Amino acid sequence: MSTIERAEVLVTSPGRNYVTLRITTSDGVTGLGDATLNGRELAVASYLRDHLVPLLIGRDPARIEDTWQYLYRGAYWRRGPVTMTAIAAVDTALWDIKGKVAGLPVYQLLGGRARDGVLVYSHASGEDVPALLDDVARFRDLGYRAIRAQAAVPGIAGSYGVRHGKVYEPAATALPDEQPWSTEDYLDFAPTYLREVRERFGFGFHLLHDVHHRLSPIEAARFGKAVEDCRLFWMEDPTPAENQEAFRLIRSHTTTPIAVGEALSSIWDVQHLITEQLIDYVRTTVVHAGGISHLRRIFDLAALYQVRTGSHGATDLSPVTLAAAVHVDISVPNFGIQEYMGYADETAEVFHGGPTYAGGILLPSEEPGLGIEYDDEAAEKFPYDPRYLPVARRLDGSVHDW
Repeated sequence: MSTIERAEVLVTSPGRNYVTLRITTSDGVTGLGDATLNGRELAVASYLRDHLVPLLIGRDPARIEDTWQYLYRGAYWRRGPVTMTAIAAVDTALWDIKGKVAGLPVYQLLGGRARDGVLVYSHASGEDVPALLDDVARFRDLGYRAIRAQAAVPGIAGSYGVRHGKVYEPAATALPDEQPWSTEDYLDFAPTYLREVRERFGFGFHLLHDVHHRLSPIEAARFGKAVEDCRLFWMEDPTPAENQEAFRLIRSHTTTPIAVGEALSSIWDVQHLITEQLIDYVRTTVVHAGGISHLRRIFDLAALYQVRTGSHGATDLSPVTLAAAVHVDISVPNFGIQEYMGYADETAEVFHGGPTYAGGILLPSEEPGLGIEYDDEAAEKFPYDPRYLPVARRLDGSVHDW
């Protein structure tokens, strides 16, 4: 019987920090799992190296569900982003191994294709409205059928989602960048530029917007109502999700669809949101929600309540997660959309393969497993680079949700 012989925790920074788990079996088969938690990468690396790796050696790599239950229920201290990201890395690597042993891409092990391709959206942004409109035009020319739009609020340097350079990467400083924020100015400004996007480009594509947890429930309700004429595909994270009952208030005031979940890590974190139909899209993702096994449970629950998937897919998730996400996306019946931002050029030096983009959709690799390989030699050129996500402060100096 094949057993897990080795498990390595690999930390590298090709354009940004990534943590990767590589499991090797006694038969010489390897599997990769992403363990990246933006701004807290080394916490997960330590959790894996110090606490989980010793438990894996000698286990049967084919017993994916048993290993998941062992690492989750056997630890007593459950849930939370560090724990669930570490478990996700193990689970995803074992699915990669299972696909390679079977000689099949992972999506075939999940039931095969439920659709021909995976609809994706990317991020258009600008320091002002003309720059945003130019960026939307660029993504339209690249074939995107869904585009997220974000513009800098005039005079507010802490505006979320505005790209500086090729790839948007907010974790960019050795200590947190403290950025100013005005909810009032945002609420006045954001609906105006979303309308300008629609006025210039029409309604022939999906338009998305990320509020990024920054509004109170009644403010979010007001925003959702103000942009109903823009027919958004969704407004993302309109208010912090700790108070899930707050989404009932938002629901009662607007028909703008709601997407939530990138910062949530288990089926129990989203259970109320789904079963009470307080959201339209669940944004949990492979790496932060316990891996492929647990993400499928979340999506199966969501399907019962006509909630569709919309997995987080920013550049703080490595190409391993993107590959795994597309294998899941193409196989589930209630798929909605997949976030896809692309990566820095250096990232492709370390991670080879994965899904391919064409005409607004992603197609999974047909290679056995996830279809991703890790280049150790290239990774050595990019040592860990401490970076934090920013901290938002309101204009009176108080800390606000970033």
